[in-house]
Amino acid sequence: MKRFGIIGCGLVSDFHGKAIQMSDKAELVGAADIKLERAQSFVEKYGGKAMSIDELISRDDIDVINVLTPNAYHEEYVVKAVRAGKHVLVEKPPEMTLEKTDNMIAEAEKAEVKLGVVLQCRFRKAIEAIKDAIDSGRFGRIIHADAYMKWYRPTEYYFRDSWRSSRSQGAGVIIQHAFHYIDLLHHLAGPVDKVFARIQNLAHPEVELEDTVIAILDYANGAQGLVQGSTALYPGTDIRIEINGQNGTAIMMGEKIITWKFKDERPEDESIRKIGVDAAMTAATGAADFGYYEHQWLIEDMVDAIENDRDPRITCVSARDTLATALAMYESGDTGKEAKVKR
Repeated sequence: MKRFGIIGCGLVSDFHGKAIQMSDKAELVGAADIKLERAQSFVEKYGGKAMSIDELISRDDIDVINVLTPNAYHEEYVVKAVRAGKHVLVEKPPEMTLEKTDNMIAEAEKAEVKLGVVLQCRFRKAIEAIKDAIDSGRFGRIIHADAYMKWYRPTEYYFRDSWRSSRSQGAGVIIQHAFHYIDLLHHLAGPVDKVFARIQNLAHPEVELEDTVIAILDYANGAQGLVQGSTALYPGTDIRIEINGQNGTAIMMGEKIITWKFKDERPEDESIRKIGVDAAMTAATGAADFGYYEHQWLIEDMVDAIENDRDPRITCVSARDTLATALAMYESGDTGKEAKVKR
């Protein structure tokens, strides 16, 4: 059992609160927010005590702090937490620049604490099955690895909090929405070497950020890929991850395997084709339309990492590669030229 604290009690905090509440490996000690009333509302639902950020970071009875602040404020609180000897789970993206991300990594290493990133979709059972098939060589050479995220968000979504209409704070579709699925492509087929992207605002003229991206990816292993991400497409449909290799194809829609075909049929394939349910919510039509289970698995992985002195499954180092690709999409979209992914 490890004791958790929450910094940032906005929309995503509900999933962390529920995940900790339902886990027998985690306990919520407290929550903090620059708006104390939000922290108070949070603990009324999930337990613990509302307190200031400084008090939460300094408490001796907290082992792990989940940093859930707006994207551009992650470094400030992560560094404070790790310097206080806390292990940290930070929401995606790790930060808005590679330099700030590198500083977080260095500070965590110096403090000898764990630093994980909330990219919980990697725990999705369909993704684990695809990853296992890649690692065991069933696909052969990967030829294409694609992500399609055709979502819808109303204009009101972008004004729910002030940062949600600011590209500099990562509110555009690339960082705030498609980042999870760019990350899955990295996890399965990455790293990415070059990007050619087109970014546009198709349906939200009230905000100065992109609501749509189409990006061609060149992977370091020679594969190609496509990312299509949007919050402009009413009413929104579930995400698709498609992996095509010399010897097989796998497609996940939402959290469900919808295609699983390989030249070498194996006994476990029948059960893999049954992974996922049609009714699962994966945020296509609303920001809160998904479950907490993957967050629970991620939180319990951090507990296990601490108890067994290993890295969490989703390290900040691995998430840095995803951020580098997302930033290259912005560079390419802004310049109209292909962009090299910076390492």
